[in-house]
Parts: sequence; C-alpha cells; structure tokens
Amino acid sequence: MKQYDFLNSPTIDQVGVEDRISRITARSIKKEAKMHGLLMALNMIDLTTLEGADTEEKVKQLCYKAHHLHDAIPGLPTTAAVCVYPNFVKIAVNELKGTNVKVASVATAFPSGQSSAEVKLLDVKMAVDNGAHEVDMVISRGKFHSGDYSFVFDEIAMIKEACGKDVRLKVILETGELGELDKVRRASDIAMYAGADFIKTSTGKISPAATLPVTLVMLEAIRDYYYETGIMIGMKPAGGISNSKLALQYLLMVKETLGGKWLTNEYFRFGASSLANDVLMQIVKQKSGIYQSGDYFSKV
Repeated sequence: MKQYDFLNSPTIDQVGVEDRISRITARSIKKEAKMHGLLMALNMIDLTTLEGADTEEKVKQLCYKAHHLHDAIPGLPTTAAVCVYPNFVKIAVNELKGTNVKVASVATAFPSGQSSAEVKLLDVKMAVDNGAHEVDMVISRGKFHSGDYSFVFDEIAMIKEACGKDVRLKVILETGELGELDKVRRASDIAMYAGADFIKTSTGKISPAATLPVTLVMLEAIRDYYYETGIMIGMKPAGGISNSKLALQYLLMVKETLGGKWLTNEYFRFGASSLANDVLMQIVKQKSGIYQSGDYFSKV
C-alpha cells in the first residue's frame, strides 16, 4: 500500500470549482446523446432501501425491480446493484441469483460510524459471509473531524482487509458534514490510499447529500490518484440526485474529468433510488414523445 501524507492534500480553488460547474450545468444534451446517457445512468443506479421499517418483502420487491426494468420498456438494462442492510443480504443474493445485479451492503455501524472496531468487523463479516459483492462503509466521522486522520486511515485499511480480495469497498465520506472542499479532498485521499475501491459522498441520511461541486473535487482526487498509482478508483454520489437532467450533468462531468473508461457501472454509480423512475419516464418520452406519470412505475 502506497504511503499517504496526511498533510499533503492540495487546497481547492472554490471559485474555480464553481465556474466549472456553472459551465457544465449550462450545457444541453439532446437526442441520441441524451438517450445514450439515460440508458447509461439507469445501468449505474444502486437501488437502495436502508430504513428501520425494511422487511423481507420490500427487499424482494426492490430486487425484482432491479432486474425487471425491461417489463416496463423492452430492452432496458438492469440497475447496477441493490444496497441493503447486512441482515437482508442473503435474501437479496438469492433473489438476484443468475442476474448481473450486484448486492451491496452497508456496514460499520451505518450511518453514524459510531461503534467499536469489533462491532464494525462483525457487521462486515455478516455482509461478506452472506454473499455481498460490495460493502459500503462510513468513515469514523468524529475521528475525522477531530483531526485523527491516522485512525480513519487505519480503520479503512482494516475494513478493506476484512472484505477480502473479491468484495469491493465503497467508503462513505459524509461530505455534507465536512463543510470545506479542502476537507472533502483530504478525506478522499485518505480513503483511496487506505484501500477504497470506491469513494462515496453520503449516507443519504443528512442534508446536503451529493452535490456537483463536491463530486467534482472527488473526481479530481480520483484522477490525481490514478496519475500517481495507475489504479482506477470508482465514484458514487449518493443522495439528492432525483432527476435525469442532473444525472446527465454528473455523467458529463465524469467524462470530462476522468474520461470514458469511468463511464461504466464498474467505476461510477448513483446512490439514488428515486432517480430510476425519472430516468424511465424520460426514456419513454424520448421513444414516444409522450410524458409519463410517475404512477406508472413502482416506487420500490
């Protein structure tokens, strides 16, 4: 593992970031390029249910939706994954057997990250033993805010080791709490050098969640890490991305910052379940010229 200098993350030019975002959001994507982007976005969504009221039936319904989108419109791709709590992983794995849809599980005392190392490791072990393909961990947020970056780094490395070589680790930074873009960059660097396979903005439990400026800073961190190490790291903005126009702006930003190699669900995901229905409505509009009602598509 390459060493990371906790004091060496670059400072961020906030004015420059805002100017870049304003130029991206001013652009318009039309016709064939728009349809291509919509299908791409759909295939990058992690359908998610992470509520205290989750049931086995709700998880089964979510899994059905993830790989039966073609029931609504023939020829559609599946979503990338479903994301559930560790105790529902086995159910999701069984429901998705034989499909291309991955099963992701949150872990490490999600969403607070406030627990002991032993409890966090048990959380990860449950997810992995039950067949999860991916684990979404949240950093020790309090330790990061208190400046104990070595603790944050070591814990991510510990969780990555517990995941093993076949399970990909997404590290959630909870960027809405970080406040400054410089801190977003530092947290991104810590996560990648500690072994993250993906870096992820948010738990979806606080506001703001994902934003274009924060995601741009994280994409630039991924680009710099790739130049330094040759290793491709994935990116997952999560929370607050509910419409297709915004999703397409994210994809445009990925293409212009990292290049086309990152425009697959192996390296880019949306953590935004509500986005799926809006993308479906826009695809029908592109095909038929007629706007659809959200009532035509299942909410789970």
